[in-house]
Amino acid sequence: MMRCIIIEDQPPAQRVLKKFIGDMGQLELVGTFADALQALEFLKTNTVDLIFLDIHLPKISGMDFLKTIQTRPQVILTTAFPEYALESYEYDVVDYLLKPFSFERFVQAVARVRTIGNQERAVAKDASGKEGAFASGVIFIKSGYELIKVKIADIQFIRSDADYTEIFTAKKKYLSQEPLRYWEEHLDATAFARIHKSYILNISKIEKIIGNQVRLSAQTSLPIGRAYKEAFMKQVLG
Repeated sequence: MMRCIIIEDQPPAQRVLKKFIGDMGQLELVGTFADALQALEFLKTNTVDLIFLDIHLPKISGMDFLKTIQTRPQVILTTAFPEYALESYEYDVVDYLLKPFSFERFVQAVARVRTIGNQERAVAKDASGKEGAFASGVIFIKSGYELIKVKIADIQFIRSDADYTEIFTAKKKYLSQEPLRYWEEHLDATAFARIHKSYILNISKIEKIIGNQVRLSAQTSLPIGRAYKEAFMKQVLG
């Protein structure tokens, strides 16, 4: 159960968030605040896992609030103003929900929080030597005589190409000699999903799901195979 708070000055928006949080089941709402200063006082003596934060707030803005807190929980921004999206990611927010947003979009944002938490726990496991290289948060891809280090969190998706696989990050594509089955067996099953006979994707990179397509960005959409769709949707929706 993730402890969360809402920082939102508009009662209608508060009601929507409270309903969505209640419908999720895995979230525990421990506070609702109309301004960020009230929330700061609360956080001095209480810990939370997740903050749903509006940008336009009285007294201090949501962006100024992010600059103020030093030990920061995961943050999902909720706003009616799309122009702050680029700036918000400088503060490592999990997601940016543009009002009005659907319950499905809300669930996708929360799923990203869960995925990030799983990846952080995997790194912690590596200190005890239980999980090996995958738990350290990196993989090494053999390319000719070289071993190339790639951060697991940077992987967007993996595509099968005959006896090889192509590993895609936002900046580069890597060719691996391992088959898709290898990655399916070794990557964290709560962070990555098999969506097609030829694709595995990083759930945290999902922008939206439209029918039988998963969109990762304006330029990248992947197909969802019929045989994989039911299990994939259960995984995303928790």
